[in-house]
Amino acid sequence: MPQTPDQLTMTPFYGFFHYVAANVHRMWFRGEVAGTENFPTTGPFLIAANHASHLDPPIVGSYMPRQMRFFARKSLWNNRLLGWWLNQIETIPVERDSGDVGAIKRVLQALKENRAVVLFPEGTRSPDGLLHKPKPGVGLMACKTGVPVVPCRLFGSFEAFGKGTVIPRLGTPVSMVFGPPIPASEYDDPKAGKARYELAAQRIMDRIAALPPPSNRVI
Repeated sequence: MPQTPDQLTMTPFYGFFHYVAANVHRMWFRGEVAGTENFPTTGPFLIAANHASHLDPPIVGSYMPRQMRFFARKSLWNNRLLGWWLNQIETIPVERDSGDVGAIKRVLQALKENRAVVLFPEGTRSPDGLLHKPKPGVGLMACKTGVPVVPCRLFGSFEAFGKGTVIPRLGTPVSMVFGPPIPASEYDDPKAGKARYELAAQRIMDRIAALPPPSNRVI
């Protein structure tokens, strides 16, 4: 894959693992990918995807030609080696279901730097591969930032390496589709009061659910 100007701005550490993730997908989980033309070419944005596997973050990130920011539960930093690695790829630690102010500030800072941030509205991996109710936190993040949200749906990642799977099932296709960006005017309703963030999260999740499996191979 030829490097783009955005890829050339990646840190060497991130760029190496970006390359590794892309090739792992192509070699062992080769599926179809569609909708990459929906990435905004300028400015910050969020990507919101369903979550069924540990494969999801690296696969999503490997098709975005700029350095992304991801979330991970803060307890992962209890492992010093893993915590060091997460820091090197600039992962944002977050306390689940706590309205983590520090995480929100880090997202705002990343967006000020014209970064793209990946969110998983369900908050954790699906236990059965099905889509589940989103957490209000993704609505909070989206409404606080007001940036476009690119919906993304993965297909096959649960079958490849879902919860309860000890060893990844190599050769299982993992496909992915990115939808058109959702402007803040379509997900945010400031008049919704206390339900504002929950409503925004559900609107984003509905866009993810509406994405069909990709039909055009672009990899």
